[in-house]
Amino acid sequence: MTNKSESTTTFDEVLVSEEFLSDPYPVLRRLRDDDPVHWSPSIGGWVLTKYDDIISTFKNTERYSNEGRLARAVEYLPAESRLRLRTFEEHYRTKGLLHSDPPDHTRLRKLVTKAFTPRLIDAMRPRIQEIVDELLEVGLCNGGMDVIPDLAVALPITVLAEILGAPLSDRSLFKRWADSLLAFQGINKPQQNVLECAQATLIEIKAYLVDLVAEVRSRPGKDLISELVKAESEGDKLSEAELLNTCITLLVAGHETTTSLIGNGTYLLLSHAQQWNRLKSEPSLLSSAIEEILRYESPVARQPRLMKQDAQLSGKHIKKEQVVFQMLNAANRDPDYFADPDTFDIERQQNRHIAFGSGIHFCVGAILSRTEGQIVFDTLRNRAPSMRLVNDVPAWDLKKPNSRMLKTLPVMF
Repeated sequence: MTNKSESTTTFDEVLVSEEFLSDPYPVLRRLRDDDPVHWSPSIGGWVLTKYDDIISTFKNTERYSNEGRLARAVEYLPAESRLRLRTFEEHYRTKGLLHSDPPDHTRLRKLVTKAFTPRLIDAMRPRIQEIVDELLEVGLCNGGMDVIPDLAVALPITVLAEILGAPLSDRSLFKRWADSLLAFQGINKPQQNVLECAQATLIEIKAYLVDLVAEVRSRPGKDLISELVKAESEGDKLSEAELLNTCITLLVAGHETTTSLIGNGTYLLLSHAQQWNRLKSEPSLLSSAIEEILRYESPVARQPRLMKQDAQLSGKHIKKEQVVFQMLNAANRDPDYFADPDTFDIERQQNRHIAFGSGIHFCVGAILSRTEGQIVFDTLRNRAPSMRLVNDVPAWDLKKPNSRMLKTLPVMF
């Protein structure tokens, strides 16, 4: 993995550097070619970069588990420090939609997917279009906008608030909470102050949800939280701890992927003028363009799994209780599955990307995210065909290793 002039330590430090988060692909390509199952002391786990290896870990939930995986973030700390983070650890050891394996995951996912069926998402299209038009109109009147806060964040958070039954006035809270809880993820030894910030956020969210759930119990509606509360009241379908854990997951993860898709997609299209012109002239390419955006700049860069049993993977012995990180952005540029993988091509046909995961943990909101993306880019194509970047150099958010997203994207109309 290393040459004579480069030590293993030096290379490993690259994996947690800002340079890597800005442009991870050269390093990921090297790992995939030379050491596809790589032990990283800096990250605190195994780094998986080949498509086949990552797919196998998605399928084998008995060995590669979701339960307790994020709670491992505190285990490297001294006992006294870890004790101060007890609320954090207890939360991430509680089973929820993203923190469980079958049969609990099967039960929880069945409840949540009721709000994300193709029929219900299709019925939301007029409302999504209305929100997009309102947000874009402001930018058009001003002659420009910052796509990230003004569209990529605002749209999915507004939609999510309506699905959950949360007041629209609370939308700004969701973004702040998501930023805090995603900051510690993606490495297995985050800084203690980052963990303490995450714990404070968890306490704040739970207090918010306790009040919201109490209000829903007194005045149930047709929103998702009302459905989850109903399931909780019916006995063993959903416990109070599972209810709160799952609601936190939805508040945090329910909009981040779409924010990335819209922001990354806008940047990719505007920085590839030929592709943008092609999409403007051929709307039939919209679906394949969405899939290529998801493949080329995967919104979720990596996903951790906790080993419940020893395993052999690509000749490496992985031990029980260790963590493996599925580098989705590496798998989605694996040349064994994608021809000319470092080329952005909205007409790509063979595109079996895993930006939304795979298997039983396939993203429950994938249909909604794709729908929002399609409406946004179709609207931009029609109403803002002359849109252009203010700055050609992308400003990647370097504070959330798990996510691949821009922190700002100014455009002019």
